[in-house]
Amino acid sequence: MATLASESDEPLTPAGRLFVRPEMNQVIHCAVGLKNPIDIDSVIAQVRSSVMLHHPRFCSLLVRDPDGREHWRRTHIDVDRHIVVLDRPVAATESDDECSVNEYLADLSTSSGLSEDKPLWEIHLLLAHKCMIFRFHHALGDGVSLMSMLLACCRREDDPDVLPRIGSVGNRRNGMAGKGRGWWEWVYYYLRVLWGFLEMAWFSLIFVVEFILRSLWVRDRETVIAGGAGVELWPRKLATARFWLEDMKLVKKAVPNATVNDVLFGVVSSGLSRYLDRRGPNVLQDGLQMTGVSMVNLREQPGSQDLSELMKDNSGSRWGNKFGMILLPVYYHKSGTDPLQYLKTAKAMIDRKKQSLEAYFSYKIGYLVMTCLGSKVAGLLNYRIVCNTSFTISNVVGPQQTIMIGDNPITYMRANSSSLPHALTMHMVSYAGRADMQILVAKDIIPDPDFLANCFENALLEMKQAVSATCKI
Repeated sequence: MATLASESDEPLTPAGRLFVRPEMNQVIHCAVGLKNPIDIDSVIAQVRSSVMLHHPRFCSLLVRDPDGREHWRRTHIDVDRHIVVLDRPVAATESDDECSVNEYLADLSTSSGLSEDKPLWEIHLLLAHKCMIFRFHHALGDGVSLMSMLLACCRREDDPDVLPRIGSVGNRRNGMAGKGRGWWEWVYYYLRVLWGFLEMAWFSLIFVVEFILRSLWVRDRETVIAGGAGVELWPRKLATARFWLEDMKLVKKAVPNATVNDVLFGVVSSGLSRYLDRRGPNVLQDGLQMTGVSMVNLREQPGSQDLSELMKDNSGSRWGNKFGMILLPVYYHKSGTDPLQYLKTAKAMIDRKKQSLEAYFSYKIGYLVMTCLGSKVAGLLNYRIVCNTSFTISNVVGPQQTIMIGDNPITYMRANSSSLPHALTMHMVSYAGRADMQILVAKDIIPDPDFLANCFENALLEMKQAVSATCKI
């Protein structure tokens, strides 16, 4: 509904305007499992006293002026309207807690979204399953911002007086910063800098051109996991793949300078190959590319920050949606391929992405298109990128110590989002030594997400076995 803007209204950021477009309307779902039964009165009291209700985004309505421009307008919060209590099992059939919660989340992913007559967030309490589901509209912030908000409402189990926090990755020291270097070492250093600049320019040019072509007409070849326009409306299923971080850290040691993200994309590549061997035609070409869309945090300090840092307007780690989009190809290989080859290929690809400015370009070009051509054109271009690729993937780092909401310890943290034209979306969150990846699928295209989850889990175990075998030799 259109309304006259007031002086106190705050316009949405370009990214926020993109996420309220009908074709890109996104709601983030964070499922939090609890060790003990949920005390409803305690949860409501904690919400009322939490920092969340002091954050301007969480106590503002989304309004539109007569020109269609979106704004945030401060309003009074009625906490009871934001709490949804379900005291019975949510699944239609008898199933365990995990399957029931996943079924409920799958239904939420294709629901009508969040009502705009109140601030765009809700908390669902699934009493029978000891689970809380936080629903936040993506216009409120990205995964880093929302994880920081959630952690600000929690405490560490081993020290309840301390807020949980995820450490930032420190800047690497320049290896040539010391004194007393010979002139030949300085020459070598500056040649490396020049070569690095040339590589950055070259990879940026290649990836930016590919990004533009993907937003126009270039698309992946058709496979049994491909979605397309309109698939965001199709019914969904949800499954969970579970990994131990220690296993991922062990595997990454097999390739020098590899990261957990490299291992994740190696696992995805291997797991999808396993799945296509089961469901795809036998004529699949070895090396077939399937392209993923991933969001990259562009804050100056990678990783999750504490809420006070994110709330500073002049902070390079500020609150909001500050991420770029990159395209991540994975490749199908027939059975019998060396498991660690998937990791090596993934690392080489991601290293080239890190050297480029693809993520920064996508962020800036999105801002430019939104400013000059409006949200409708920007939404259409983003929608086409999703339609022309095969899957969405994200990875958010959570706390590595057990934390509590009130006095109730958290047993797991998982995240997913509302549906996209992709038939396959994967969101991984790490917590307390474990990494859970939610696999949301269009069930008419991928009817067996539990088998796909097993493919990913077995891919990591096979890599771990390959590393162990190598160490024994």
